[in-house]
Amino acid sequence: MRRIPRDASLDSTLALLREPYDFVSNRCRRHGTDLFETRIMLRRTICMTGPDATRLFYDPDRFIRHGAMPDEPVRATLLGKGGIQGLDDQDHRHRKRMFLSLMRPESIGRLGDLVADHWQAQAREWTSMDRVVLYPELHPILTRAVCAWAGVPLAEGEVIRRTRQLVAMFDAAGSVGPRHLWSRLARRRAERWIEGIVEQVRAGRLSPPEQSPLHVIAAYKGLDGTLLPARVAAVAVLNLLRPTVAVSVFITFAAHALHLHPECRQKLQDDDGYTDLFVQEVRRVYSFFPAVMARVRDDFDWSGYHFPRGTSVMLDLYGTDNDFADLGQAGRVPAGAVPAVGPKPIQLHPPRRRRASRDPPLPGRVDHHRADEGRVGLPRGRHGVQRARGGPADRQRQAPGAAAKPLHRVQRPTKRRSTA
Repeated sequence: MRRIPRDASLDSTLALLREPYDFVSNRCRRHGTDLFETRIMLRRTICMTGPDATRLFYDPDRFIRHGAMPDEPVRATLLGKGGIQGLDDQDHRHRKRMFLSLMRPESIGRLGDLVADHWQAQAREWTSMDRVVLYPELHPILTRAVCAWAGVPLAEGEVIRRTRQLVAMFDAAGSVGPRHLWSRLARRRAERWIEGIVEQVRAGRLSPPEQSPLHVIAAYKGLDGTLLPARVAAVAVLNLLRPTVAVSVFITFAAHALHLHPECRQKLQDDDGYTDLFVQEVRRVYSFFPAVMARVRDDFDWSGYHFPRGTSVMLDLYGTDNDFADLGQAGRVPAGAVPAVGPKPIQLHPPRRRRASRDPPLPGRVDHHRADEGRVGLPRGRHGVQRARGGPADRQRQAPGAAAKPLHRVQRPTKRRSTA
């Protein structure tokens, strides 16, 4: 039996916070293997990367979710306590069926229509503005749309406050200091808000549409035949509202990609099948979550390594999605690609092997000075490299008419400039 390589540091929590997207892949390169052992928050953790590790990680007979994610700070901000992310086996499948019942094509189509309607209404206001910052402008659009879709009442005077709470749960969850405290406070306030609404529905004082997510979750019964506690039901509702508002991250990524690759705009207009390819490639290149966690269910051996029961395991999402040697022709599904969310991503361009340390581009702003003119910018960090929440924003400079480079080969910036 081979011994899993061990990182030299006593605890790697601070190192993970310093380089969340490259932490696993950098150390795997250092050890010359696809896995190594370290301690995260003083807990023994096996970190893995690559297609083979991905197939292993998603085996439910070998790994469980319960107890994998530390209660603090992730459950206190991003996920909430009592949500589906901490369930396993029958409880997980039963709760998952409830969520899947809300994901019918006609239901998702209605959400898309609501987003389009609110987007059009907001866009009319943009015409009178000198400058539009895309990322924050998306938040109230998505908040209004998802609350209407879910059956959650939202008065106009509440929109700003509830939007800020939903955004804080994902945008500030991984921060330290005051922003992290604000994320925790926003989570508690949002849960109290939705908990009160759930209690009104159960008491008959509020009647959302029968097929709405609010009605379904408020009436949902677990395997023991009892209703969910009101606070847990609120967490379930927020696990629909929060991720929908968080799509603003990927919309901004898509805008950034289209700014770098204007040739994609015509393809999106001409070819319906190209839309899914483009979206999935954006999700692969601009990864949202750097890694995911699980725990070993029972002792087992894999590839000559021993995995003890109860050990925490971290799978490198970003490194796995961006470190392929050969993915074949454009449009093929990468055999080992793993999603930030949802089904496996599809790539548009077969990338070269990349070994340089890198962080992904993260949400920034798209400034529209005129309807036909714009520029993309991100907050600057150390050494003049544009950064936002821990990663440099890749930006490609390209002369008009020059051949476009694929999405995965954008260049780092030296300074911002208008494309006008």
